[in-house]
Amino acid sequence: MSKLVIRNGRVMDPASGLDAIRDVAIEDGRIAAIGEDLALPGASELDASGLIVAPGFIDMHVHLREPGFEYAETIESGSRAAAAGGFTSICCMPNTSPVNDSATVTSYIIERAERHAMVNVFPIGAITKNSAGEELAAIGLMKAAGIVAISDDGRPVMNARVMRRAMETARSFGLPVIDHCEDLHLSAGGDMNEGIDSVRLGLRGIPAASEDVMVARDILLAELTGARFHVAHISSRHSVEMLAFAKARGLAVTCEATPHHFALADNAMPPYDSNYKMKPPLRSACDLAAVTEGIISGAVDAIASDHAPHAGSEKMQEFEKCPFGILGLETAMGVTLDRLVHTGKITLMRMLELFTTGPDRVLNLNRGRLAAGAPADITIFDTERAWTYDVNRSASKSRNSPFHGYSFRGGPVATIVNGKIVWTADGLGSASPGLPSASQ
Repeated sequence: MSKLVIRNGRVMDPASGLDAIRDVAIEDGRIAAIGEDLALPGASELDASGLIVAPGFIDMHVHLREPGFEYAETIESGSRAAAAGGFTSICCMPNTSPVNDSATVTSYIIERAERHAMVNVFPIGAITKNSAGEELAAIGLMKAAGIVAISDDGRPVMNARVMRRAMETARSFGLPVIDHCEDLHLSAGGDMNEGIDSVRLGLRGIPAASEDVMVARDILLAELTGARFHVAHISSRHSVEMLAFAKARGLAVTCEATPHHFALADNAMPPYDSNYKMKPPLRSACDLAAVTEGIISGAVDAIASDHAPHAGSEKMQEFEKCPFGILGLETAMGVTLDRLVHTGKITLMRMLELFTTGPDRVLNLNRGRLAAGAPADITIFDTERAWTYDVNRSASKSRNSPFHGYSFRGGPVATIVNGKIVWTADGLGSASPGLPSASQ
């Protein structure tokens, strides 16, 4: 029977509004109590003086690559990267091989996660068989096996009739529909955002309209079907405006933003650097400002990394040939603190909401809060911790990050999953000797 008391931390919980110096007592994987001078006989203690003690962070958009692409990432390595980034729960997209379009694959992922993952892993099932966009996958059977949402992610459903049926089916099973909103006809052949910089570099452009038209279509279908619709990695100003308008009308629509879409614009991209190639692409400074404003206003519900590892042999090719996607789990907190909190754009409590209660509301994971009886998933971080991200020391198997060499102010110090400390940064002290740590 494991027991742990976290002492003297600044406990912040968006779900209850708590923001005070408190102790947190943990017993048998659950929070036993939150209060002052707590006594728990036989418990280990962790001194969190000067640190933030928050609900475990949730990343609702991660690519773990297993099964099928284990050379780029595995459930084990991806979960280690998540723990090093302060995440206690991650949701994995279905674009594996085979695609997670059946209860068999869903069960395999859950079984592998139970055996090898350091954090909680929640699978997201495919909308259509093989994510081909033609025939609905076995959504009901996957729900019974453990999926928390459906998405075809990078292969969005182009047929509006199929998407309508998917939304109707998802509604009947109480699942949200997550869409990578991209009109593949408008974006075909593109490598970066369409604009002055794509012309200057001689690269094929992906217009923001390719996102906008699909966001508009899916909002209309969500209104028609009554489904819960979630926009993945929103990146354009018009899409943010449409989501805000749909929310004002009372529709069950939500969205997430990635750190790279509120931290980097296309004009800041080093020429032909494949570590800056992702979908959606880095947009204009105007779009970046709109995504940031959406986070400030509440139009954006969550921050997600869209962690997309690729082996160096694939990623380190000519810009036009290499695949889309970058790492994100280990830098998400640092980028958010750097670009949003320390600049005064959002409060620390708002940041916690975006990483905890926001994604939990979308997916109904029953995570992301600090309360007696709740799972003891806890993220401890220091808003002033100075560290530099070295991608070559990443817990991920891949190295494709645009944030290599960035120096951050603030980052994770310890990650606790179901009452167990699974990761600590160097220098935490003697409370957790011998635990996995990282000096990034």
